[in-house]
Amino acid sequence: MPGAQLSTLRVGPDKVVRGGLTRRRFLTWTGVAAGLATAPTLFATDAASAPAPRSGGNPFTLGVASGDPLPDGIVLWTRLAVDPLARAGGMGAASHRVDWELAADEGMRLVLRRGTTTATARGGHSVHVDVRGLAPATDYFYRFRALGETSRVGRTRTAPAAGSPVGQLTVAMASCQSWADGFYNAFADMARTAPDVIAHLGDYIYEKPIPPDGGARATTAMPASAHRECATLDDYRDRYALYKLDADLQRAHATSPFITIFDDHEVDNNWAADIPEDDQPIPQFVTRHAQAIRAWWENTPTRVSAPGNGFRAYRRFVFGDLATVSVLDTRTHRSDQVNGDNDTGQNAATADTRRTITGVAQERWILDGLSASRTRWNVLAHQTPIADLAHDDNGIRAVSMDGWSGYEASRDRILDGARHRRVGNLVSIVGDIHRNIVSELRSTYTRPSPTVGVELAGTSIASGGDGQDSDDQDRALKAGSPLIHFGSSQRGYVLHRITHTQWQAEFRVTDSIGDPGAPLHRRALVTIPDGRPDIDVI
Repeated sequence: MPGAQLSTLRVGPDKVVRGGLTRRRFLTWTGVAAGLATAPTLFATDAASAPAPRSGGNPFTLGVASGDPLPDGIVLWTRLAVDPLARAGGMGAASHRVDWELAADEGMRLVLRRGTTTATARGGHSVHVDVRGLAPATDYFYRFRALGETSRVGRTRTAPAAGSPVGQLTVAMASCQSWADGFYNAFADMARTAPDVIAHLGDYIYEKPIPPDGGARATTAMPASAHRECATLDDYRDRYALYKLDADLQRAHATSPFITIFDDHEVDNNWAADIPEDDQPIPQFVTRHAQAIRAWWENTPTRVSAPGNGFRAYRRFVFGDLATVSVLDTRTHRSDQVNGDNDTGQNAATADTRRTITGVAQERWILDGLSASRTRWNVLAHQTPIADLAHDDNGIRAVSMDGWSGYEASRDRILDGARHRRVGNLVSIVGDIHRNIVSELRSTYTRPSPTVGVELAGTSIASGGDGQDSDDQDRALKAGSPLIHFGSSQRGYVLHRITHTQWQAEFRVTDSIGDPGAPLHRRALVTIPDGRPDIDVI
């Protein structure tokens, strides 16, 4: 391949050169960030000046959702918006009563739990109901009522009891759903499959401006803020509303519980802790970051506490005796990217033992969780690849500085720690890179090192457009990374079927996301046997 083509290659397709601007370290701003997170005016919005909701409007235009399944509980979510493309969703400054019901049947005749909560302007008129006292491994159905209207009925499912025998767990994996790049065919396919849980691993929205013509969707029906980069809480709320209007995304949310974690575009491309992508003044970015994470929380069916001092997004889920899933946050606690955050060779900066992608506390939490696990499979669910996905850049073995390959010592500590603890059946599931890649997990890739697990990277829902079965980047990565066992770059998702004897990952893709009716098909079936990090691809 010509060198000119490879010189602009990026493992993370959203990762851009920063135009010569230097990203500075502002570690002294940690205290400022903590103070701003609790400032009473931080979450002030335009809702106070918005008119009262019009009478007769449907407040459930953004759908319903559930998430963070436990053996005895589930979080139910909705967000009221009678005019979803208007500021504050057309709900004004008033608070509104929301009634909810949870039943054993889809017809909602056998109601088991009911209650009332309040949707406030401060909370973006979203509600999170943490229903407890439920039976494990059980399907439930739910709905909401507000302003004289009733929502659609959603289906959800609790997790199996810890340690209980589980025959099979189905997990769909999604990430990167740039609204303007195409339709959400993958979510329509997920809704038909109805997996036990859907793991959304980041880039639920994109903060960048949307073309006036709506891009691949060819529509001008967008909030006024859609044509500029998100900067305020109201901007981020607008963007979530636009995305959540998608009918296929709503169907997926109404079919299966989601476990969700943010990546970079929910805030700002390639942000790291309190450091922005560009030279935005740090006090402004700290405020923007807090508001963006607030909008993520408002629009996510999560049990995570509302953002503020002590906010922690990483968490763990146990599914019977079958799988322990540790959901990581590799944005909030990481060190700044090095080498200009460009794909380049590893060096003393990437090997610096003081740098971390998880933060010290989360690193300890990961290793303690792996040590304590009593399930057959041990899963790290997170944002960016652990494996070195290397390619040749004019004679340089180049890797991403945004993924774990730019944080070698951090990777070493966790993977070597897992090996020393004799952690078996370690599987990493990730998004971010807009392509499917199956590779081996090793603590280092530049010298002999034992394989300690398998990494399954899933393609994007929509980001990057249709893609190809194999493009220049796919071929370059396969040439530069001999531990890659499979790769493709069409849009879709991964459906995992997990049993005691094997892990099967079905990579489902579509030929076009420009056509909302285009079906998905199986591109590959990857099997990992119990007890060995072997990879079989069909």
